[in-house]
Amino acid sequence: MKLLVTGGAGFIGSNFIRYILAARPGVSVINLDKLTYAGNLENLADLADHPRHAFIHGDICDRRLVGEIFSRGVDAVINFAAESHVDRSIVDASPFVETNVRGTQVLLDAAAEYWRERFDGQAAAGAERPVIFVQVSTDEVYGSLGPEGRFTEESPLKPSSPYSASKAAADLLALAYHRTHGLPVVITRCSNNYGPYQFPEKLIPLMITSALEDKPLPVYGDGLNVRDWLHVEDHCRALELVLFRGRPGEIYNIGGHGERTNLEVVRMILQLLDKPESLIRFVKDRPGHDRRYAIDPSKITRELGWRPRHTFEEGLAATVEWYRQNRSWWERIKSGAARHCR
Repeated sequence: MKLLVTGGAGFIGSNFIRYILAARPGVSVINLDKLTYAGNLENLADLADHPRHAFIHGDICDRRLVGEIFSRGVDAVINFAAESHVDRSIVDASPFVETNVRGTQVLLDAAAEYWRERFDGQAAAGAERPVIFVQVSTDEVYGSLGPEGRFTEESPLKPSSPYSASKAAADLLALAYHRTHGLPVVITRCSNNYGPYQFPEKLIPLMITSALEDKPLPVYGDGLNVRDWLHVEDHCRALELVLFRGRPGEIYNIGGHGERTNLEVVRMILQLLDKPESLIRFVKDRPGHDRRYAIDPSKITRELGWRPRHTFEEGLAATVEWYRQNRSWWERIKSGAARHCR
């Protein structure tokens, strides 16, 4: 299988590429990434000479480039490419609409055209395995939950931020291409990921790296916003199952059974690092801050047999240790010294 991975130099994308190359010897990866602030080729330094990994520096909004990649032959697509930081979307939503909506449309157009040219008249005979388009989305498209219940695949979309609104729009486009063009699309919606190589503006790496530097740890509001935490390796295993066994036109929620308040997470990190809670600083809450997310992953468990292997306690401890052992990686990013190959 020749797999196109977009956004493969980012946090989840780079972890997925590393995972799928090890798990599936028959898979080769074309990695398309624009290398924005969160895309970093250092995330893939160990794969620089891998014979089944080819990196292309480019933008998913570039129709010519995307069409050229498909013309070389693509068996499946996993779209990680996205602007994803909520705070940045509040300041300026334009890059989020451009990448998350228009970029997804460009990929869908190219996939639909490729589908028609390659598979019309063949699919019924089963001559080749059809391309699968996996749109990687987020639980944030559902909006905020009350103190009870969990999001299911049937939950209404009620995005609260420009970021989550752009992801909801991309999801609806993907489903529309399935219904209109017959493109075999699958949507995944995951809870908050954590693990190695996460850009240090996100909650867990920000708190770990700030604590390691004995700097204040900023916590929004009262710190009681609840998130369901999913280790990135568990997410990668789920995506592998969706890629090979997911049903076209379906949505799969991927949750880690790891609900914690932000304040609990911060205190756990401080305890693991033997740092004082006096480093915590409560700051003004951000606009539209969803109070609680929680995912019901029973559908992917029932249909594909997936369940998380990492408990939050074990996964967080391993993540803290990774950042402790890879200080040069995050120090270069936080200092602005990291440079991307162009």
